[in-house]
Amino acid sequence: MEKKLLRIFFLLSLVLALNSCLTTRLERKLSSEDSEWLSQVRYIITSEERKIFLELPESEREQFKEDFWKRRDPDPDTEENEFKEEYFNRMEQANQMFMGEGRPGWLTDRGRIYILFGPPSQRLTYPMEASGYCREVWYYGAFPVIFIDEHCSGNYILSAINLQHLQDLNLAQGYFQRQGLTRERSFFNYDLKLVRSQRTSSSLKAVLSLSMRYEHIWFEVKDNASLETELYLSVEIKNSQGELVWSGQKTMALYFRDEDELKPLKGKKYQAEVEINLPDEKYPLPPPGKYLLYSTLKQRTEGQELKKVQEIKL
Repeated sequence: MEKKLLRIFFLLSLVLALNSCLTTRLERKLSSEDSEWLSQVRYIITSEERKIFLELPESEREQFKEDFWKRRDPDPDTEENEFKEEYFNRMEQANQMFMGEGRPGWLTDRGRIYILFGPPSQRLTYPMEASGYCREVWYYGAFPVIFIDEHCSGNYILSAINLQHLQDLNLAQGYFQRQGLTRERSFFNYDLKLVRSQRTSSSLKAVLSLSMRYEHIWFEVKDNASLETELYLSVEIKNSQGELVWSGQKTMALYFRDEDELKPLKGKKYQAEVEINLPDEKYPLPPPGKYLLYSTLKQRTEGQELKKVQEIKL
């Protein structure tokens, strides 16, 4: 049993390490402008949004940024986005309040908490305690947030009282990330992966696998209470010179008799496959190597559309 647990722990650690390496590689490819924006929203962007942003073609990222703030706009009918304005105002205030830690104030632990939760209802400072530490305690109502400066050098680190306190902090940050993400203005995501590839001297057979959560699919409710929609997937594969080596489309129709039939699929993923057989009447057999896979998924209902680009080997 112990060996089995160790094996599971090792596999989980390996998966996390691989995901971290992939994210790092994608971040290195960002333009300086996109990299700066991603850094600025680090406290409120969800892991799913971050993944989508990194996988987008560069031409689609400006639209993503606009949609990112729209999803958090508490009053979309006005020109101002109060959430966005308040976020950047707090960043500026944090820079002024928490200088002297060798980095901009908004990047410090105190700056992060200030940006996420705003000014505390009470702020207590302890310049020097018997332990030799300097300490600050911020209260949001009855909830304490504690910062410790071990050497009284001005570098304050967020400190949790216990695991429950740490969990409460994480839950509070998660709530802030989701604020404004209503169902009416939610985004959707999908994954498209090369799952099989078989090459001979004269042919190439490959399979792309599409997957997306059922919660991200918008259905149209018909008069008879049935739910239906269509997904449109467009795929292009290009070489390093930008030349098209294959393209294809797939339409996927989804239908359920009623909501009760759809409910058991909550939390699960819809999956479909796209087959590639080369050469064909339109495209010759490409040489082995690395290629860029461009994909666009559009939903018929509400007309939502998302584009991605990634590297594959054929």
